[in-house]
Formats: sequence, C-alpha cells, structure tokens
Amino acid sequence: MAFALGPRALAAGTQLAAFDSTGSTNIEAMDRARAGERGPMWFVTTEQTAGRGRRHRPWIAPRGNLASSILEVMDLAPAQAATLGFAAGLALEAALQRVSVEARMRAPDAVPEFRLKWPNDVLAGKAKLSGILLEAEAVPSGLAVVVGIGTNVVAHPEDTPYPATSLRKIGLDVDAEGLFTALSDAWAEYRAIWDNGRGFGAIRTKWLDRAAGLGEPVSVQAGHSTVSGIFDTIDDAGCLIVATADGRHMPISAGDVHFGSAASARTGQ
Repeated sequence: MAFALGPRALAAGTQLAAFDSTGSTNIEAMDRARAGERGPMWFVTTEQTAGRGRRHRPWIAPRGNLASSILEVMDLAPAQAATLGFAAGLALEAALQRVSVEARMRAPDAVPEFRLKWPNDVLAGKAKLSGILLEAEAVPSGLAVVVGIGTNVVAHPEDTPYPATSLRKIGLDVDAEGLFTALSDAWAEYRAIWDNGRGFGAIRTKWLDRAAGLGEPVSVQAGHSTVSGIFDTIDDAGCLIVATADGRHMPISAGDVHFGSAASARTGQ
C-alpha cells in the first residue's frame, strides 16, 4: 500500500513527499523550506535511519513504523508556533481512535486508552506509542515550522527511560500507510481549529480532556532540578502547571515528566 493523503488534507491543498527510506523526515522538510517550499507539505516514510526526538535523543523508525513531518511556513512568532505541538497531539490521538474502531468493536477492553502526555507524547495505556518534535527556523518567506510525528507501528525501542509500546504489541493490525492517511485528515481538522494560534484556547480545552495524569502526582526533571507536586493544568502558553506541596503553582516550559509512583519516587531529588 502506498502513502496517500486523506480527502480533507487534499481539500486543504496539502502536498505529499513519500520516501522508501530516509535519514530524517524533519531534515527533509526543513531542507525543502530553505529551498523555498512553503507547504503545507507532508514528508513520510516507513523507515527512518537518523531521526531524533526531544533533547537530541535518537528516534529510529525501523521498517514498518511511521515517521512523518508536516511543513508550513507561517508569519508567526516562535512562541505562538510552539503551541502547534498540542494540535499535533490531538490530531494523532484522533487518527489512532479512527484506525482502532473495528478492534474496539470486537473487543472493547482489549485496546488500551490513548492519552496525551505533556508536552508531546501519545500514550497507549501507560506506555509511549508516539513522540512529537516541533522545530522552527526563520527563512526569507517567514517562519518555517516542521512538526515531526513518529509512531511505533510494528516495533518499539527497549530499555527506554519511559516504557514504550507499538500498535502491533497492543493488538492493532494497522499499517503505517493507513495510519498516515487518517493522520493527514485529522491534522487538517486540528490545524484549522488552532488557526495560527488564535484557536489555542479551544485546543487547550480539548488537550486537557485527553491529558494523561491530570490531577495526579507528577515529577518534572529539567537538567539537575526536579519539581514535584500535582499536575494541575496547562496555561495559555502550553506550560505545565505543577501545584506544589507548599501552595505554589509553578509553570514548567520543558522537562521530562513522570506520573504516579514514578513521580512519588522522585520527590525530594
């Protein structure tokens, strides 16, 4: 099966560049932006050999997994563009819901629930299924924004700091091409709601409805410091708000998040 855009994505004027294999779909997208491409344009493959996640961690997609990046050049400040990552999480969660409908009908309790983990992961149950990396660079025509979305379809990494899983492991018979078509349509839907940041209020509300760990113990590690408390909300800039034991509400702009017993174990570090 070949990669194809969904009808909603096609109606939005989205383009597609598909690769049998590539080093990084994010790099392919940014290189195209530097050459003058404005998008919106998807770059996709089922085999990525030199991808990266947050904090320059490697993100390798073995054959059969989905590596995808969407490029768009915008007339926006970087801080506004950064909130697009929350729309990306919602789009992927919606796509996963769509491709798992039949499996849930056959066995409603067999497929774990999909939830969004701040700032940019999608979980299946309590394991990481997908990661999102947003990158931006000024080009002559505006701000080139690339949102990379990597999803474990047939395989997942082992020995990771946060448990990982794949669609195959949770019992979903879905291929990368089918998931991408659903994702391209869901992206067009949530990109329109986001509306260059003007609709982030609506995105924030929808994201919180699907958030993992909301109202539960949380520990956020940034560098050598750790903030622990209760995951209270996210603010209008997308920062995680942690309610600490001493009554403060601390905004966190970046860090590694751990919930529940993992969070409790880290308290006091």
